[in-house]
Amino acid sequence: MDLWTLDTAIRNPIFSSAKSIPEKSLSRKLGAVEIRFQKRKLSTCGYRSLVVRATSNKSNDDSSSASGGDASQENKSGDSAATPKPFGLNTDWREFRANLFMKEQEEKAAGEGHKPDTTSPQAEPRGLKWAHPIPFPESGCVLVATEKLDGYRTFARTVVLLLRAGTNHPQEGPFGVVINRPLHKNIKHMKSTKTELATTFSECSLYFGGPLEASMFLLKTADKTKIPGLEEVMPGLNFGARNTLDEAAVLVKKGMLEPQDFRFFVGYAGWQLDQLREEIKSDYWHVAACSSELICGASPENLWEEILQLMGGQYSELSRKPKLDM
Repeated sequence: MDLWTLDTAIRNPIFSSAKSIPEKSLSRKLGAVEIRFQKRKLSTCGYRSLVVRATSNKSNDDSSSASGGDASQENKSGDSAATPKPFGLNTDWREFRANLFMKEQEEKAAGEGHKPDTTSPQAEPRGLKWAHPIPFPESGCVLVATEKLDGYRTFARTVVLLLRAGTNHPQEGPFGVVINRPLHKNIKHMKSTKTELATTFSECSLYFGGPLEASMFLLKTADKTKIPGLEEVMPGLNFGARNTLDEAAVLVKKGMLEPQDFRFFVGYAGWQLDQLREEIKSDYWHVAACSSELICGASPENLWEEILQLMGGQYSELSRKPKLDM
C-alpha cells in the first residue's frame, strides 16, 4: 500500500458517506464524511470557534481567538498582576482558559467545604499536561469516545484530534485524526513511491487516523512557532497533507525540523457539522481541550485513560470502567 496514493478529493458527489462502522448500524455514519482539501490551501484556513472572556479589575470583553491557522490572537489582559500567566511565559489562550477552569474548580470545592483531592491528577500542580471538558467542539480540541462506542471497533476508546472545527458549508465540515491508535510500523514498512517518504521520513511512526481514505501528518515543534506551508492546530502543533509534504521535507533537510517530530496517519475521520453535533448530543463523544504535550506524549495507547483522568469527576470514573462487549 502506498501511503500517498489515496486521493483526498471526492470524485462524485462532493460528499460521499463511507461505511466506517460496518459491524453496527446507526442513524448516522460516525466520522464518515469526506472532505475536499483542494478547495483551499491548508495554511489559509481560520475558522472562528471560541470567545474567551475574563473579568478582573480591568476586564477586556473583546478577548477572542481563532482556531486553525489563525491562532495568533492571544488573550492579552491589561492587568497582568491580577491574571498571572500559568504554565510559564509562552502562554496561549488555551492555557489561559485551562488556568481559569482549574481555579474555578478549586473555588467551587472550597465553597462547598471540600478538601482538595490530592489523589486526583486534576489536583496536582499545574504543569505541561492538562485537560478539561468544554461544551462545544473547536479546532484543536479532542473528541474522547464514550462507552457508547465500545461496540464499534473503529472508534472504541479512541481520541480524535479535531484539526478543523468546520462550518455549515457542505464541503467544509469538521475533520480530524485518531491519535491513540499506533500501527507499530514506520514509513519504511510501506511500499511508498514518493521519494521523500522513502528517504527523509522513512523512520517516522505510522498511526491509524480514521476510516476515510486520505493521509495526513502532525508535527510538534518545541518552540511553538508557526511552520510555513503547514496549518497550526494549536501553538506547538501543526498538520499537513500530501500537498505540503515536500515543503516539510525541505525544512528537515535544512536542519530546521527533525524527522522524529512527525507522526503520519493512514486515514482520517470527517463529519458534516450537524452530524458531529448530533453525535456529541447523543453522548458518543466527550469534548475536551488539552495541551499539546499531552497530545504528543510518549504513550499514545494510554491517552484515552489519561485525558479522562485529567478531566476529573465523572470522566475519571469512565476511565476505570471495563470495556463493554456489544
